[in-house]
Amino acid sequence: MKRLSVIIPTYQHGFVIGECLKSLCSQTRLPDEIIVVDDGSVDNTQEALIPYRHRIISMYQENQGEQAARTRGFQASTGEFILFCDADVVLQSTMLEKMERALLDHPGASFAYSSFRFGWKIFRSFPFDPVRLRHMNYIHTSSLIRRSDFPGFDPAIKKFQDWDVWLAMLEVGKTGVFIPEVLFCVQVDGKRGGISHWMPAFMYRWPWRLLRWKKEARRRYETGKGVIKEKHHL
Repeated sequence: MKRLSVIIPTYQHGFVIGECLKSLCSQTRLPDEIIVVDDGSVDNTQEALIPYRHRIISMYQENQGEQAARTRGFQASTGEFILFCDADVVLQSTMLEKMERALLDHPGASFAYSSFRFGWKIFRSFPFDPVRLRHMNYIHTSSLIRRSDFPGFDPAIKKFQDWDVWLAMLEVGKTGVFIPEVLFCVQVDGKRGGISHWMPAFMYRWPWRLLRWKKEARRRYETGKGVIKEKHHL
């Protein structure tokens, strides 16, 4: 059996990281290591980790952002399969088993991904399609990746880091395998901050985007998308 590492970057997620860890420790295929990188939280994150201290590798750093936290976790990991899992993600009990099986059954695939739930809404992904991927990101960060094919995160990319990774892999001939099931849920609490700022694209097109803070979010969205398009010549 290949080693499987889960990397959790977290910032101010003490209120929810316990649910994430509970779901990881309840998997039908347990991870070989769980690495939690606390990116300078000042809430109760460290206290929330105590019940899992014998199941995790806990790291702490001054606040540098989620990309630096993910990279540090990756550098410390040993798995041949890697899952980047934000602290607000809760996994179905069979997620790791099914993603690992998908990669074992498709040795030519570099990563396995699935549909997921974002709060109350289900986001159904699509079978791997290079044309569609160059048009839009339909693959969530929480996908199982072969370590040997992972290109690393570009420190110059501040938004859509996951899309950048999938496109970088696509450009060297790598592909993914789709599991047509909802295998995890992203918990949503708009009143709290945190490391996961992922928001479905359709939400930026709602009428309430005219509110000042939504206009700023949309501006960052469009700017980030432009950076990706320029880098990958989309």
